[in-house]
Parts: sequence; structure tokens; C-alpha cells
Amino acid sequence: MNDLFVLVAAYLYLFATLGAAEWLRRRQGYSVDFTRKVVHIAAGMTVLFLLAFQNRWIALIPPVSFIFINALSYWKGTFQAMETGERWRLGTIYFPIAFAILTRLLWGTKPLLVASLMPMTWGDALAAVVGRRWGRRKFRVPGGHRTLEGSLTFLVVAWVATALPLAFLAGTPFPGWQAVPTALAVAVATAAVEAVSPWGIDNLTVPAVSALVLQAAVFLSPSLLP
Repeated sequence: MNDLFVLVAAYLYLFATLGAAEWLRRRQGYSVDFTRKVVHIAAGMTVLFLLAFQNRWIALIPPVSFIFINALSYWKGTFQAMETGERWRLGTIYFPIAFAILTRLLWGTKPLLVASLMPMTWGDALAAVVGRRWGRRKFRVPGGHRTLEGSLTFLVVAWVATALPLAFLAGTPFPGWQAVPTALAVAVATAAVEAVSPWGIDNLTVPAVSALVLQAAVFLSPSLLP
């Protein structure tokens, strides 16, 4: 019963976010670039609902279902607030795929699951905002370009956003200040990967790399070895 309540709450939250983003686009005149990032951050923060789920398979329902919901929106333009109209950008589909895979693999260590999604959730979104508005030093990647200012923003934001769940969530392998160097390693690796990932595949590569770095940190941490 608790899992059913959390599941309903997660869907209400996600569809309320889509509704709010569409209202911002239609009524307030915000660009799709802005509303897309609002949806992106809100979708990533759905990971906090996983802390309340008890059953892993029920927790997988939202990310798996949104693979298909987002695919439908991509092809039919259902949710205009998160669609750029660029037919080669599949980031809205890739992100729930990464979300679902990491939920399956990291369910036993929820702090690592939350932390692994934070670089993409916050770092990517704010890097795009800063890069578009203030970016001056551009470099090309296949299918587009990045800016040095955006990449540096990604690095800093990913560091902070990763450190917080690692430091404070119950059961974390890196409590308190131990989270800071681990989160920095995650931020550096994911910033590098994000900077060179083309065509929206950073929605896959960044979560994958963050999870790998966190797992490596657990394996190499002297305090966690037998």
C-alpha cells in the first residue's frame, strides 16, 4: 500500500511538472530551451521518490513508462514544453533509460543511486543555461557545440549536487566530508564526458560514468575494504 501511494505521488508530480512547463511556455512566453530544462530537472529529482519505495520493481515503473511516454512525445509532439523539434535529439528518451538501468543496478545502495543521477539532473541543465547566455569560448562536438563556461558550470554544479546525497543520505558509504573528494572525482569525469558527448547521448554517458566512478570509489575506499 505504501508503494502504491508513492507511485501515484510520483506520477502526479511528473505530470504536474509537464503541465506547469506547458503553462510557462504558452502563457508566460518562456522558450522551449527553458521549459525543457525545468522538465529535465524535475524528472531527475524523481529519484527522491525511490527513497520511499520498498519494492524495486514497482520503483522501476515510472522511469520505464516514461521511456515510452517520452518516445511518443518525441514522435507526435505531445508535450511541446520538452520538445525542441530537432529530430536527432533523443535526450528525453535516453534519460529515463539511464534512470531505469541505474535503479535496477544500484537499488541496494540508494545514496549511490541518487548521487549517480545528480550530475545529469543539475549539472547538464544549468550548464546549458549558462552556456547559452554567457558562453563565449565555444568548441565543437558532433552535432553541435559546447562552451567552456558551460562545462565549468557543469563541473561545479555536479560536484555540489553529487556531494549532498553522498554526505547526508542514510546508508551512504561516504558520510560527511568524505563525500567531497568522491563527488569531485565524479564531477571531473562527468564534465569531461558531457563536453564531448554528441547528439544528446550525454543523457546516457553521464549517468553511466558517474555510477562507474562511484562504484570504483567504493571499491578503492580503504575504510570500506574488508
